Amino acid sequence: MTVLTVPMAETSVSVTRRARVLRRLRRNPLAVVSFVVLALAAATALLSPWIAPYSVDQTDFARTFAPPGTSGHVLGTDDLGRDVLSRIMLGARASLQVGLLAVATSLVIGVPLGLAAGYFRAWDAVISRFTDLLLAFPFLIMAVGLAAIRGASLGNAAVAIGIAQIPGVIRVVRSDTLRLKSLDFVAAAVVDGASDLWVLARHILPNATSVILVQATVAIPAAILGEAVLSFLGLGIQPPAPSLGTMLANAQQFAARAPWAAVLPGVVIMGLALAFNVFGDALRDALDPKGDRR
Repeated sequence: MTVLTVPMAETSVSVTRRARVLRRLRRNPLAVVSFVVLALAAATALLSPWIAPYSVDQTDFARTFAPPGTSGHVLGTDDLGRDVLSRIMLGARASLQVGLLAVATSLVIGVPLGLAAGYFRAWDAVISRFTDLLLAFPFLIMAVGLAAIRGASLGNAAVAIGIAQIPGVIRVVRSDTLRLKSLDFVAAAVVDGASDLWVLARHILPNATSVILVQATVAIPAAILGEAVLSFLGLGIQPPAPSLGTMLANAQQFAARAPWAAVLPGVVIMGLALAFNVFGDALRDALDPKGDRR
């Protein structure tokens, strides 16, 4: 009976905590608005190949620089007569892909290293020096190197941005691991004979999940901005594939004649980054166990 009771108790605690977090998020208007914005952006990006009004490379040279509100082109056209709305929808899809791939790369590498650095004293110095080494190379330098070796592409941009985000993940996870390692339930598991891997996988990692989730929500907008920078410099997604960064780069020379071609992609980038940051802050507050005492 004891073997069955412990998992049931843990499940009950997990469900109660999840309900508390959801309740806090629902009570936060900014969290609700940002979540709705992100959900709409994700749905649009996912369905953009089918719901975009025009093909991404479809041109109409008779209607170049058509202003927003033009019949058939809600957000106008660019210098080649391509529909701005369609390109923004596909460009947002590419930006979100890079953001998710970059963050996944940083988490897959950074979380295990952060856990090891915080839990094993012998590994801490080695991993900390590795973190300092990564911090010495700005992501633009790594992106240039990858572009020179493998060519500029969405995948290489995601890898460069993901590598640049690894030090931040390592430091956050290491810090939380050091905190959790000093708590009584970890000491009790060690005294009970649990192995180091069991303690890390069963006790420390689940309790560090909230910190990792918040770090991911902060890292995704940084990755989106990084992708825009790389594409703007020609080191990311290559034309004719759409990208919010390449749209900005192409539109800058026509900014005086067709400002909407540059302003609209910039607004989308700003909106995505702001929504992720606001939701990340709200999620951090909702996951804070001290919130019930306020």
